[in-house]
Amino acid sequence: MATYENIQDTKPTPRPGIAPPPPPVFTHHDFWRGGELDLETYLERLDLDGVTPPPPTLDTLVAVHRAHLASIPFENVQLLLDRPVLLDVPSLTDKMVRGHRGGYCYEQNLLLAAALDRLGFTLTAFSARVLMGGDGGPRPSTHALLRVDLADGPWLVDVGFGGGGLLEPFPFVDGHQISQDGWDLRLDRIAEVGDEEWLLRWFDGEAWRNLYSFTTAGNLPQDYAIFSHYLTTHPRSPFGNRLMVARTVGGTRYALTNTTLTIDRVGADRADPSGATLEREVRELPMSEVGKVLHEIFDIRLDQDERAAVEERVRGFLDM
Repeated sequence: MATYENIQDTKPTPRPGIAPPPPPVFTHHDFWRGGELDLETYLERLDLDGVTPPPPTLDTLVAVHRAHLASIPFENVQLLLDRPVLLDVPSLTDKMVRGHRGGYCYEQNLLLAAALDRLGFTLTAFSARVLMGGDGGPRPSTHALLRVDLADGPWLVDVGFGGGGLLEPFPFVDGHQISQDGWDLRLDRIAEVGDEEWLLRWFDGEAWRNLYSFTTAGNLPQDYAIFSHYLTTHPRSPFGNRLMVARTVGGTRYALTNTTLTIDRVGADRADPSGATLEREVRELPMSEVGKVLHEIFDIRLDQDERAAVEERVRGFLDM
């Protein structure tokens, strides 16, 4: 009769090289769905329809980034209209390209990711902790940005940060500092949370201000869908309790919060950041001008019913 010890002794000894190689983790790698983007219409929206498609070079990346930022505003009107925020490429195209609307970070940078993917760029998506306006304490990662890899190295791109940030791609280099149309920006590697954490900040003429920190762990659109659901449904989310609109055109930044319109302007040729000058104009709009400003300054096209709905929500926010 075989004993337990004898059975154990007769088991085959595993030998290396017998098992086949494991299959890929994912069944497909079409993460950014560039093929679903109407590229020609997107480039027309950006006034970049002279060459279709432009080559995947740094010059193209700079041109697309600047034009996207200037043409497609940051805004949260969808939530004020009680409509869902959809992140699939066809929905983003219908809303932001054909519909002459804008969006917030996940919408903006996922649309840009689809365009860059379609143009032949290689990219990775990150999540960031927004630090601007905070008290110095840590915040959850609720912002999206991208890294694009070119032959000369990686570049950060971000067209969805409504509070300022990049005008054009930024070299992904520790300690790099540059002025983009008068806006001074700096990127540093830090170790507040982990070894692969980075901080982007800007100089306001008096001091360096933190914009956001991020890690280099890659994200996918599925991750952003979860983050976006949180931001659009949580009762304390800043996107659900005020009208927020922003647009950056070179050295001029426009921002509308409820009925407060702020216009910031900086000079474009400053050799010394310590000599920065920032001109700020603040105007309080009557409610009757909100829809007009949305159209004329931010190029957000709403019909009469949509304007009325937005104005009604803003009245509620201001307890008017």
